[in-house]
Amino acid sequence: MAVEGHSLSAPLLSSEQPPHHIVTVHDQPQPPIQSEDDNRHNPYAFVGVHGGFEVPASITIDPYRNHTPNIEGLYEWFKTVVCLPIAAVRLVLFGLCLMVGYLTTRLALYGWKDRQNPMPRWRCRLMWVTRFCGRAILFSFGYHWIKRKGKPAPREVAPIVVSNHVSYIDPIFFFYELFPTIVSADSHDSMPFVGTIIRAMQVIYVDRFSKSSRKHAVNEIKRKASCNQFPRVLLFPEGTTSNGKVLLSFQIGAFIPGYPVQPVVVRYPYVHFDQSWGNITLTVLMFRMFTQFHNFMEVEYLPLVYPNECQKENAVHFAQRTGRAIASALNVVQTAYSYGDFMIFAKAAELKQSCRAEIVKERKLAYSSNMLTCGFVISGSGVQENPSLYMVELGWVQSSLRLSALEAVEVLELFLSMNPDPSGLVEFHYFLRALRLKPCGLSEKMFEFIDVQKMGKITFKQFLLGSAHILKQPLFRRTCDAAFGECDINGKGHISKQELQDAVSLSIPSLNSDEIHGLFSLFDVDNDGMICLDDFISCLRRHPLLVALFAPILLHRGSSLDDRNLVEEIL
Repeated sequence: MAVEGHSLSAPLLSSEQPPHHIVTVHDQPQPPIQSEDDNRHNPYAFVGVHGGFEVPASITIDPYRNHTPNIEGLYEWFKTVVCLPIAAVRLVLFGLCLMVGYLTTRLALYGWKDRQNPMPRWRCRLMWVTRFCGRAILFSFGYHWIKRKGKPAPREVAPIVVSNHVSYIDPIFFFYELFPTIVSADSHDSMPFVGTIIRAMQVIYVDRFSKSSRKHAVNEIKRKASCNQFPRVLLFPEGTTSNGKVLLSFQIGAFIPGYPVQPVVVRYPYVHFDQSWGNITLTVLMFRMFTQFHNFMEVEYLPLVYPNECQKENAVHFAQRTGRAIASALNVVQTAYSYGDFMIFAKAAELKQSCRAEIVKERKLAYSSNMLTCGFVISGSGVQENPSLYMVELGWVQSSLRLSALEAVEVLELFLSMNPDPSGLVEFHYFLRALRLKPCGLSEKMFEFIDVQKMGKITFKQFLLGSAHILKQPLFRRTCDAAFGECDINGKGHISKQELQDAVSLSIPSLNSDEIHGLFSLFDVDNDGMICLDDFISCLRRHPLLVALFAPILLHRGSSLDDRNLVEEIL
């Protein structure tokens, strides 16, 4: 039905121009205007921190938790007892295969000097004996058959293979199946038996905490992937094992060379026994494997992922697309958890044990002295009850705030010294004690800056993000240098206890001798009775929240020309 006043030949749009509306679009969002009242309540505005910081919600799944760390249930106990004789036979088979494989590998490596070039063919043929020993080792662990889906692409098409990492069984399977070149931590070279075997795989060693080592590893990946005479390169981009319930954030070393990648998915279906290598010891995990009738394993080779030609250098985007393919095949979510979170988890668990030992020691000392147990000992008994509380999805923190895993572990050590309760929360007075502060207006503002949820307690994630937010400000180092210069009144190159007291008294008045001594000892890193510039910078890098103590001396004292420019910049 035609609309009145219009014909089929009439234009659909009127020739009359409608009124124009001009909309201005900014390329970057404009920061909110900070009022003087906001800056007055923000103790770090003078460093360039405008407003607060965001604390993203964390995923509640623990990626390192083994769900069956203990033998539970009548069926599992019955099966364990029945399988003990079988386990003894399996253990003998495991030891025999390991020994034969080790001796064969030693023979294959004997007299081979040119390790930078591909292994000669006759040596590779000899390594088939070791590969069959690897399959027999899998058999001894209860992997009698392994379900496969898909096939590995030819090495000429996909020189790089990446896989999720769940157990130490993964690399044994790939050693037998593909005999690839692997990327491994340099510490693995010294492992008995294993070190010799991975050397035969022409392993690429890497120190994950050394930038030069990581760069060298990427160059080696590119060199070996570009030459068809080398085996294909296998990497586990998650960097550590998980329980398979989520996918950890990917390291990008496998994707920087820009070659096609074949993703592989490894699954370990189970009902009674979780085979993942999480928060469980290797000895217990091996024993549980030996005492199972059969352990299930599935391997699926996924379609190749090619780098986009227009984004060939964007390794991060390439890694994300590959991660999505693996996560989709596993039907799990991708997370920002990383190897750094495992370091944090392990450190929290380690300090948990040391805290308990110290608590027992202090309690014995208290009872032997016929004294009442102090409040710290009593409340400390619940510290670090759940180490997974301190994981923060460090992959996101590292990419957003440029904070290394080692720096995060240092922050964790400081946080745990604040005596968190069993739920991982720290109260105000423990916060003050760790930073050698006393209750005052400034220390309350410092705590409120971290306590973004206004609970009166802080979490490790809040403490970490708040500290990193201050530490990574472009003006932080210049502010520290200027603060040291203002404290070092006579230009001696070091700060005395009196000079520190004069400077800090502008922020926290009426400090007694014990309080100033505690603060001085915190800054005197090398314990030589004076604070040099290195001590000063080192302390503030470890405790960036303390930079707020020097705001008054920077903003109100007379300064040199360079420092005046700094003050103008940060204001």
